[in-house]
Amino acid sequence: MVSVANLKTKFCGLEFKNPIIVASAETGNSLDNIKKCIDYDAGGVIIKTVGDIPEMQTLTNNSKYAILNDNGELIRGKVNRSFFFYSRSGYAIEHYADWIPILREAQAYAQKQGSHIIGNIASNTIEGWIKLAKVMKESGIQLVELNYQCPHPTDYTKPTEGNWIAQDPNVTAEVTRRILEAVDIKVMVKLTPEAHNLTSIAKAAHDAGAGSVAVNSRFVGFAVNVEKAEPYIGGVAGIGGPWIKYLTLRWIHEIYSTLGIPISGSNGIYSGRDAIEYFMTGARIMQVCSVLMLRGIEWLPKIIKDVENFLDAHDYPDLESIYGIASRKSETLKQLFEAEPIYAVVDHEKCKFPKCTICTKICFYDALHIGNDKIETQPENCIGCDLCESICPFDALHMTPDKQLALHV
Repeated sequence: MVSVANLKTKFCGLEFKNPIIVASAETGNSLDNIKKCIDYDAGGVIIKTVGDIPEMQTLTNNSKYAILNDNGELIRGKVNRSFFFYSRSGYAIEHYADWIPILREAQAYAQKQGSHIIGNIASNTIEGWIKLAKVMKESGIQLVELNYQCPHPTDYTKPTEGNWIAQDPNVTAEVTRRILEAVDIKVMVKLTPEAHNLTSIAKAAHDAGAGSVAVNSRFVGFAVNVEKAEPYIGGVAGIGGPWIKYLTLRWIHEIYSTLGIPISGSNGIYSGRDAIEYFMTGARIMQVCSVLMLRGIEWLPKIIKDVENFLDAHDYPDLESIYGIASRKSETLKQLFEAEPIYAVVDHEKCKFPKCTICTKICFYDALHIGNDKIETQPENCIGCDLCESICPFDALHMTPDKQLALHV
């Protein structure tokens, strides 16, 4: 069936044919890879970070990866959505000036297919940031991501300029302002979850002239191979993957609700359904990386198709219909406290008592207990926490505001 949903979205003055953007990584480290992403219908491609720090190019030539499952073991080809992407890598290995012809050709190729190329730069001096922004401008790039969350240092035990920028709103504002004073180009500031308050960093960036923010990059972690009693890939590294989704959504929600500025959601997307969550929370485009690194760039059309299918199945005509819809429905604690009480009700036709009694084991308010021939409820003890409804494997529990119904079922 042909989709009728419109996937177009506007971001920083650019119209994207769909919101799925390939994040800055190895998937954008060469002209061939960039073209492949475009061929597989990416709305845009963010190039691998172009920088002027030689050590970060050395780091790329010594990249290491350990993709772990929820037992802390290598996944060995079993790629499901519970993986942990543990790795170290640096910047594009080519000199920044060598990217000018690459970017020009990539943009011409992207334009023919309605896609966009987004730059990505990082430096450890103001002069370097300005120089690299000028390279992007000379290449015809319209939007560049400022990689303040990097560099991933060669020695994680020492403070680094990039991580420091992304954690200090004053420095974020100053560096952004200086870049934009020197170069007329749209910028998107990439935030780090290592910062104390991403909203304050986002506000500082936006007040200084940034058109948008990317929320967010990876954490720094330490993964242990217990069988060998040593760290994976030699020590500390970046850690990301689908598990981080709800942490990312928290900050997208807060920045959208507080500031209302354009947001690119990054880190945690595995499927089209994830992308829908990001859009409903307040991100207009979504950066995808780790799943493409593990399943190949060929995974892109599946994500895009999943988005189309969701919109069609729920009768949404376009993405704009769901933009920020979940965040706007979010309630304050005061509103939640004042809500009408609800109580647990057991559907005894679905309940598998006495084979299953899990609900009585996880109710810590004595609202559910084992009766003579069924699970019985005590509504006067129920606080309506929803835990039992979430846990029941047979969909035999639901909540109701009707206390009398709960009492007599």
